[in-house]
Parts: sequence; structure tokens; C-alpha cells
Amino acid sequence: MIVLMEGKRLSLQFILLLVVSVASQLRASDVLFYEPFDEAFEGRWIVSEKDDYQGVWKHAKSEGHDDYGLLVSDKAKKFAIVKELDKSVNLKDGSVVLQFETRLQNGLECGGAYLKYLRPQDAGWKAKEFDNESPYSIMFGPDKCGSTNKVHFILKHKNPKSGDYVEHHLKSPPSVPSDKHSHVYTAILKPDNELRILIDGEEKKKANFLSAEDFEPPLIPDKTIPDPDDRKPEDWDERAKIPDPNAVKPDDWDEEAPMEIEDEDAEKPEGWLDDEPEEIDDPEATKPEDWDDEEDGEWEAPKIENPKCETAPGCGEWKRPMKRNPAYKGKWHAPLIDNPDYKGIWKPQEIPNPSYFELDKPDFEPVAAIGIEIWTMQDGILFDNILITSDENVAESYREKTWKLKFEVEKEKQKAEEAAGGLSDGLSGFQKKIFDLLYRVADIPFLDAYKLQILDLIEKGEKQANLTIGILASIVVVILTGFVRLLLGKKKPAVKVGNETKSSVPAETTGDQGSSGAEEEKEDAAAPRRRANRRET
Repeated sequence: MIVLMEGKRLSLQFILLLVVSVASQLRASDVLFYEPFDEAFEGRWIVSEKDDYQGVWKHAKSEGHDDYGLLVSDKAKKFAIVKELDKSVNLKDGSVVLQFETRLQNGLECGGAYLKYLRPQDAGWKAKEFDNESPYSIMFGPDKCGSTNKVHFILKHKNPKSGDYVEHHLKSPPSVPSDKHSHVYTAILKPDNELRILIDGEEKKKANFLSAEDFEPPLIPDKTIPDPDDRKPEDWDERAKIPDPNAVKPDDWDEEAPMEIEDEDAEKPEGWLDDEPEEIDDPEATKPEDWDDEEDGEWEAPKIENPKCETAPGCGEWKRPMKRNPAYKGKWHAPLIDNPDYKGIWKPQEIPNPSYFELDKPDFEPVAAIGIEIWTMQDGILFDNILITSDENVAESYREKTWKLKFEVEKEKQKAEEAAGGLSDGLSGFQKKIFDLLYRVADIPFLDAYKLQILDLIEKGEKQANLTIGILASIVVVILTGFVRLLLGKKKPAVKVGNETKSSVPAETTGDQGSSGAEEEKEDAAAPRRRANRRET
């Protein structure tokens, strides 16, 4: 009896071991590629030999961990490295999950930290010549510089009509986390054309590959396009309003009257010093010993403000201030009336699009290699745990086993540093929740025009904790501005002067026609400010 029971126990244990073994093999078969960088990359990854790519890759530990990764070790250089897969990955059958970790150990002001999932080499590229022209199927990962702050997802898709490969960019992608912690990026491609983007296991974006609302340009072209050969008729009138041809300028309309006139009622303030200049020579200044009148010219003492003017209402010649002229009307213009010949804004006629095609699902190209090709101003970018799998659960288990442990250590270290810096756990935790919420707000599509402004404010708030309330108020103002413009439209109102309407939008300059507005602002800020003249008050 005992022997039989022991036999049953052994059989049950054997069955359990068999089930676990089969499950492990099935789980392993779902992993199509995995690179943990536990060992040196030399001999397995190929560094590009192109002259443009001088950046040095290193096999290094993540700061504060015993875990190794692939490190960007130089600043302001281009980097390129590629790993050929043993077997190409087919993206057309079933689900595919693309996942990798990156840590921006020195932050990221301007640079990329994305991967390229490359097509087979018969598409016209070589591993040792890997560069930005090497054909890829998908580009995925963080990119930040200037107005760009996004987690890219770009699908390079072949148009079956033209044969051209077109880059299709995910619209309104999520933002790049601004801290220096380890983060894991996941793209889940589903057979029903769904795409999901996760950051640290949290869904940040859901899209459909065939939706024109989610990709720019859309994978499926428009059925019709404007006729490039169509021309606007010469008699086509697009003016909705025209000057009234029957209007006559009033007899009392004086176009020559100035906008401002002297205020005849103004009186010179008592105590005004007419004979005192506003500035005088500095009595304490002396000519430098090495001053040469022949070479340097006649020496003149620098000017200082006249101390006598400090207590007086003003110095120098007094002039009456100017005031608005009540008789000013400006240049007369005939009032506008509806144009009887108005035909609307002309548009070319639509014709069938020769590049149009229908599509049930994307025609993904297979992935034969994984490459990192970036140009970055920062060093310290660490790549780790690059995974391709056909099972979302496998990707989740890898996140739990690899990324999460490191992230929790980094967060605890951050809390300790904040506590040492005098911040209470409650306050820092509250601020973290606020900033996490604000990052989500920045990803709202209708705020795209203000996204960079909001992200800049958030980053300032994270660096200076005492600014949290002010930052929050500033972002609320930005959001309200965007909401009002969404409701009312983006057209700026015109400024009306008399009967003359002048656009408040300055003329744009392009090419060599003039400097940009930003440059002009910098020049204005650098120019010395003229001291106010009291007689103008």
C-alpha cells in the first residue's frame, strides 16, 4: 500500500515537472530575440565603420547597479551599431511586442535614444556600413531636442502602387520622461491593426494603423487628390467684401490731422532746472596714463547723471507733453460691402488618386536586425534588455524581473536625497503626483501647440520644488489659453485705428529677407536702454 502511494506521488511529481518544463519551453519559444548585455557586445554587435560615426560604445554598468548595458560614452557625436538576428521576425502573423530599456543618466537635452528595426540586407545595406539611410521597418523610442519631445513610433510602409517606401509617424506620441531613472518602452502590434505604446508598463497611447487620425501621413492614401493641372480662371473673384464704390469721403474728414498734438493746458512744473543738463562729466574721472591723443583721439570724461536733477522735477529745456488729437481720423477708406461677384475661395477640382490603394492590414516588412543610429549632445545613455516577443505576458514578466527592480532602487535613492535636502516625504510625494498628472495633460492632443511650453514649465518645477504652485498656475493659464483658442479659433483680431484697419500680425520674413523674430528679441534685449527724459513726462 505504501509502495503504491509512493509510486503515485512520484508520478504526480513527474507530471508537474513535465508541465513546468513544457510551459517553460513554450514561454521560451515566444521570445524571438533578447539581448540583456550581460556579456561584452564585441563580436556580437557590429559598430558602423562609416566616417560620420565617431562615437564610442562601451559595455558598462548602470549607475548604482550591477546590471550591464550598452553605453553612449561621448558627447556631441554620432553613434551607430547593429545586431543581425539569427532569424528574421515576421510582423504580419499574430501579435508582436517590441520592448527595450534606456536610462538617460546625464539627462537628455538634445539627442535620440531610439531603436531601428531593420529590413533584410537584400534591401540594400551592409552591417559595417550601417547609417541613417539603412532601410528600416519600424523606428521606436525617445527623441528630444528643441521643440521635439516625443517617443517616436514610425512605420516605413511600401505603397503597392508606386513602390515607394513612406514614413508614417504616430500622431500625438507620448512625451519622454524627464528624470534620470531607468525606463522601459513597449510597442505592442496586434493582428487587428491596433498599436499600443507603454512606458514603464503603463499605456500612454493607443492607435490604429489604418486610421488617418492616428498616423501622418495615413497608410491608406486619399481616394482623390487636387488636380495639379487645374488652374484658377482669370475672372474668379475670391473677395468676399469690396470697398463701396458709391461711398464718398465726408467733407470734414481731415486726413492730414496728426495723431498727437501738444497739450496746451500743460504747465512747466515748479522747480524745473532749465539751465541744468541731465548728464555731466564725471568729476572724479581722470585720463588714463597710457592714453595717446594722437592714436586714441581727444579724451573725454565719461558722463554721469546730474545730481542736481535727482531732487528736481526735471532738467534741460522743458517741452509740453503730447496728447491724442481729438480731430484725428486717419486715412479715409470706403466702407466694405458684400461683393456681388464673390465666388468663394477657389480650389482645384478633385481627381482620382493614382497612388490610392485599399488595405486590410499593414504590409509589414520583416525585421532582420536591430540598430541604434543616433546623434546626441549628451553622454551616459544606457540601452538594456532589448526584447522581441509574440506574447504580451512575456514582455510583462521581463519588465518585472529586469526593469522594475532597478527602477524601485532608483526611486528610493531619490527619496533619500530629497529627504537629505530638507524635503518632507509627504511634500515630495505630493509634487510627484502633480507632475505625473501634468505630464499626462501635456499629451492631450488639442494642447500640441503648447506642449513644449508646458514641458519646460514642468521641468523647471521638478528642479526647483518651491516653484510647484507657480508652475501649476502657469500651466493652468496655458491650458485655458489653448481651450479659448480652440473655441474661438486661432485668428488674431485686427487693430482698428480710426477707419483704417491694420493687421496686428507682423509680416513674416524668410530666407535672407530679414532676421527671425527670436533674433530680433535677443538684439532688443542686448541693446542698452535709453534713460527716460523727464521733459517728456
